[in-house]
Order: sequence, then C-alpha cells, then structure tokens
Amino acid sequence: MSRVENVMPGVPRPLVERLAKQGYHFVGRYGMVKHCHWLHESLVTGGKKHCYKQAFYGVPSHRCVQFTPTPTCNLVCLYCWRIQPTDIGIVWREPASLDYDEPRELIRMVVEEHRRMLTGYWGNPKADKRMVAEAFRPIHITASLDGEPTLVGAERLSAMIDEAFRIGFKTFFLVTNGTMPEVLSNLDVEPSQLYISLSAPNERVHRLVQRPLIPGGWGKILESLKLLKTFKNPTVIRMTMVKPHNMVDPEGYARLIEMAEPTYVEVKAAMNLGGFNLRLRRENSPRHEDIKAFAEKIAELTSYNVIAESPPSRVVLLSRLKKPIRLI
Repeated sequence: MSRVENVMPGVPRPLVERLAKQGYHFVGRYGMVKHCHWLHESLVTGGKKHCYKQAFYGVPSHRCVQFTPTPTCNLVCLYCWRIQPTDIGIVWREPASLDYDEPRELIRMVVEEHRRMLTGYWGNPKADKRMVAEAFRPIHITASLDGEPTLVGAERLSAMIDEAFRIGFKTFFLVTNGTMPEVLSNLDVEPSQLYISLSAPNERVHRLVQRPLIPGGWGKILESLKLLKTFKNPTVIRMTMVKPHNMVDPEGYARLIEMAEPTYVEVKAAMNLGGFNLRLRRENSPRHEDIKAFAEKIAELTSYNVIAESPPSRVVLLSRLKKPIRLI
C-alpha cells in the first residue's frame, strides 16, 4: 500500500506524494513531522554543530521536535521551503480549515513518530550514542514545519501546547505568519516563545513577497504585532530576508519593531531549500554579511542592539536585553 494513500484526505495526491519525497512523515490525518538538518548535524558531530536556537536560547538541537498540525497556509510566500500547489502545476484552493486531529493525541503521535525516525542513528557509526539516547527524550518542540499552525484555532492550539508541557517538554515555540490575531488573543496557554514572521516593511512588499490568499492580510499582521506586548513569555519578530525583494525600507521595519516591542528581533536569511528553489535562485538567499549589514541598519534606527549572531544559520539577533534569555 502506498505511504500516502490514507493520509491527508482532501489534499491533492501529487502534493502529498511530493511531501513524502521530501522526507515529511505523516501523523494522524493532517499532522507532519520531520527531522531538521541541525538535529542530524548535532548527532553526527557530537554536538559541535548545532542550530542558532541552541546558541541563542539554550535549546539543544538533538532534543528538538519539529512538527505541523496542518498542511495548509493562507500565504504563498516566495521564499518558503514549503511545496505550494502551483509549484507542481496544481490548482487547489487551500481550505481555511480541515477535520483536524484531536490535539492531545496528535502531540503524542508526533513524539512517537519522531522517536521512530531516530532508530537508524543507533547503527550510524558517526552518531554519538549518548546524544542519540538523549534525542529519544526530546525537551523542545516547535510548531513551524509546514503550513500555518494558527489555522487549527485557539482551542486546538492551546491543547497542543498544554499537552506538550504535560508530557515533559520544557519549551514550545510557536511560529506564525501573524494573519490570525484572533487565535493569538484567545490562547489559553502561552508558548514558551512566540514568533511572528515579518517579511515586509509595508503592504506593497507584503503582497509581492508573501502573496496573501486572504483579504486584509497586512492589517491582520499589524494586529498581531500589537498583541506581542500582551504576552508574558518572550516574543520574537523574525524577519526572513530574500534578496533583493524585501531587503528594502529599513525605516519601515524599524517603525513596526518599535510599535510591537518584541523581546527579540531575528534577522534571518531565507534559505534556498525545498520550494524556495522552484521560485527563486540561489543568489536570492542572502549571505551572512548581507544579513548582518541589514540588521545593523535596523539597530541604528531602533532601540534594539545586535547581541548575537550565527553565521552557519545566517541569522543576527537584536534585543534591548544585553544577552538572550536561556530557556533550558
């Protein structure tokens, strides 16, 4: 039986097949989990190579789970690694909602599949076996893999966050495109760190780069940015940069940052992975020196300072703090 026959009902089979070919593992009806590059690098280098989240916030790369509760999104960003229907010649209006999995059961299934995917490392001669054993006990989970997690609604998302904490996760990062402020304002449980992707300094660039499928998307993003002040846990504006399309108008970005007052600003290069390569060229992925120069412009225009950087991940961290808060 094909691996994709009984998963993601209503999603076009060619799209599901492409996701499977990219290494996504399906969980329940619409969930997905996938090991990231840095988890692998950390295991086979004994922790010498790791993600910027470890360098900045203390989150160990080899103990991280990356998942999504939905394959759909209401934006079709130029730079996204996600395979979009039009990338493979499919005309499909992505639904605003689906018959999603029971949220607590989904989290448990995600962890089970994550562990099953790790079993091959026991036979990998390069893998540090002590770290492999630790990887089977993940302590960090991120909802950011594919699709827009807030589309599942505040009740489901709150239950996922609560379940993750209940079964032993220390941190839960929620990464959203900011188009569902009503979900963010109605969460019963806060994530450990909330990210809002800000990939444009104004509505014109938003339409060009993020290509919204919904009306009023830019206004909704502005609403979400204003909500950041209401969260008790750390918040982040993540500026995903694609050269030259949105590396413009630093003054516009600066105004939005000062309005939102996040704990951090991450200025990060869009990486030429997955669907990015079907829409853009390698040179559209900024070099670290490009990112650093743009981040320094933002720092000059705001009350935020550069406090850390990770050249391998091509990201620069700004904050009003002197150093990032270690979450683990």
